[in-house]
Amino acid sequence: MEKSILINGELRMKNGKLRHPFEPIIDKESEILILGTFPSIKSFETDFYYGHPRNQFWDILSIIFNDKKPDTVNEKIDFVKKHKIALWDAICECMREKGNSRDDNLKEIKPCPLENLLKNYQNIKKVAVTSRLAENVIKKHFKNSPFSILHSPVYLPSPSPLNARINLNEKAEKWKKLLQLM
Repeated sequence: MEKSILINGELRMKNGKLRHPFEPIIDKESEILILGTFPSIKSFETDFYYGHPRNQFWDILSIIFNDKKPDTVNEKIDFVKKHKIALWDAICECMREKGNSRDDNLKEIKPCPLENLLKNYQNIKKVAVTSRLAENVIKKHFKNSPFSILHSPVYLPSPSPLNARINLNEKAEKWKKLLQLM
C-alpha cells in the first residue's frame, strides 16, 4: 500500500491523489449500508463522516429514529451501530479540484472495495447512497457484482447544505420511507 502524507489536513498519496481517511463503521449487526461520496474537507478536519456543521446527516437520522443527535465521534459510532446502520463512502481515492468539497470537483476516481466489505458482512440487506455521484460510481464499477444490492442502490436526498430544495423534516420523511423504516 502506497504511503500517504498529510497536506492541509488531507491524506495525499505521492501521486497527489487523496486517500479516504476513515475505516468503514460496520459490525455484524449492521443491516443498512449508507454510502456517501468522499469525505468533505470539513470531514477531514473533524476526522469523521459528515463533519460539516451544516450537513444534515446526523439531524436526519436523529429525527428518523427519534433519538438524541450524537455529538462526538464515539457517540456517532454508537448511534449508527445501535440503529444497525453501517457507514462508508463510494470513493476511496480521487483528485479534488478547485479546493472545495463539491462532488463535481472529484476526478480520477477509484471506488472503495465494496464487494470485499459485503463479503465480510453478509448481514447487510440494503445499500443506500447520499449523492448521485456515489450512485453513479456504484452502478458503473459494480454493475456485474455478484452482490445484487449494489446493482440498484437506494438514493437518499442529499444531506448536504447545498441541497436546500427540501427542508430537513421532508428529507427525514423521505429517508424513512426509502429505507423502509416505517
